[in-house]
Amino acid sequence: MSSLSLAVRDSSTMLRRNLLHARRYPSLTLNLLLTPVMLLLLFVYIFGDAMSGGAGRSAYIAYIVPGILLMTIGSTVVGTAVSVSNDMTEGIIARFRTMAIHRGSVLIGHVIGSVLQSVASVVLVGAVAVAIGFRSTDATALEWLAAFGLLVLFALALTWIAVGMGLISPNAEAASNNAMPLILLPLISSAFVPIDAMPGWFQPIAEYQPFTPAIETLRGLLLGTEIGHNGWLALAWCLGLAVLGYFWSASKFNRDPR
Repeated sequence: MSSLSLAVRDSSTMLRRNLLHARRYPSLTLNLLLTPVMLLLLFVYIFGDAMSGGAGRSAYIAYIVPGILLMTIGSTVVGTAVSVSNDMTEGIIARFRTMAIHRGSVLIGHVIGSVLQSVASVVLVGAVAVAIGFRSTDATALEWLAAFGLLVLFALALTWIAVGMGLISPNAEAASNNAMPLILLPLISSAFVPIDAMPGWFQPIAEYQPFTPAIETLRGLLLGTEIGHNGWLALAWCLGLAVLGYFWSASKFNRDPR
């Protein structure tokens, strides 16, 4: 069997393993999924009229949904960091190292499984958003396709970062804490209010981070509005984080004896 065939076979096996774990123990995914859903409902029904600036609740729903969708990805990949940390500390990786399997298949299985879970979570949160009034009538089919591609690419990038966080964590609790910025960063982005409405000293913090250009790009694609230079910035952030996370994770995994 060729090296490529071996890698594909073993990665598929590891993917099935991770999906089975997610199905048997759904509580972690559901708990992480509750965060963006609760924030969506809170900001729409409690703060919606005040935050809309007189534009109405429906306008504010259209504004915050893109940020909530990307926050959903950040919440979901926290579970990946916890899962990777559990694998590293509970001895299963030591067993895998003694078996004739492709070395990278363990991480590949985690990454693909996490991306699939992220997409499923986005669909569920998106369904909630539609149920409470979100509409995307001005977006074309091409813009919908581009929005889906951005969500998948963003999920891939954050997943590799989460895998690295899981690998450096001594236990599941530390992994969850290390990955917490992936949930907190959207709160200090343009997800809930425009950057221009923030204090001047805080605006650079909100602007120069990966979530803001991704949110602005997704917002433009879903609402059929201009995205300007944010599309290129979002793509650069996604590719940069994915490459950084991949090499960081691979380096740590290959030298970590746990």
